[in-house]
Amino acid sequence: MPSAATSQVSIDLGTHGPAFSVTSACASSAHAVAQAVLLIRGGCAQVALAGGTDAPFTYGLLKAWEALRILSPDQCRPFSNNRNGLVLGEGAGVVVLESEAHALARDAKIYAELAGFGLSSDAGHITDPSPNGAVVAMRAALADAGLALAGIDYVNAHGTGTWANDPCETRAIRQVFGRDAKRLVVSSTKAAHGHAMGASGALELIATTLAIRDGVVPPTLNFAGPGEGCDLDYVPNRAEARRVGAALSNSFAFGGLNAVLALRRLS
Repeated sequence: MPSAATSQVSIDLGTHGPAFSVTSACASSAHAVAQAVLLIRGGCAQVALAGGTDAPFTYGLLKAWEALRILSPDQCRPFSNNRNGLVLGEGAGVVVLESEAHALARDAKIYAELAGFGLSSDAGHITDPSPNGAVVAMRAALADAGLALAGIDYVNAHGTGTWANDPCETRAIRQVFGRDAKRLVVSSTKAAHGHAMGASGALELIATTLAIRDGVVPPTLNFAGPGEGCDLDYVPNRAEARRVGAALSNSFAFGGLNAVLALRRLS
């Protein structure tokens, strides 16, 4: 039952407000965060817990993924010239969302502002991503957040390490940012934690939030040099100290279901 985790959290915490699950493959938790933002903006909730969890390590699921011929036999190497597929991961990530006024009233520790989000669908192929859908989602996130291209310092990429995803996402970033793409830092943390499916968007949102808070951009591990069609600054192999004023976190799911979250540092 996909909603079992949501029910259990509500029972354990004794929450009586809106509680539901979102299912959109590896964009699920990013979509859940977007829905939580809408609940708060609409006055349906003052505080929301949003995130995702996934545990795909069962024999049947692993064999199904193997049949797709997109799993790496060794390492995840996003954007690298020797990448050979994704590596599945298990995990969970949850964030606490609330209005700035509510957070200040309770003297909460604020890590960053979730400034906006963008959602889209490729309406194309179930496994072949389209740069157009990614472009629509990124532009929608920027517009919703009121952020200019020049204000974005970092993009936490979907970056699966597959031959199809990485150049497609690179092309989409270039299409959105134009000349500004040259100064961006872009990295995929999936090389570190694996592709945690429904939890990926939340894990990567947390990584992006910490990059803003700490002024440290996480690296793209296992990088041996840029692959064909991958020509951005991917923060290869070592974290980089850098002030991040605003960032995007990309989640592009199977079936072309896209969610992009925009974050901003609160000065």
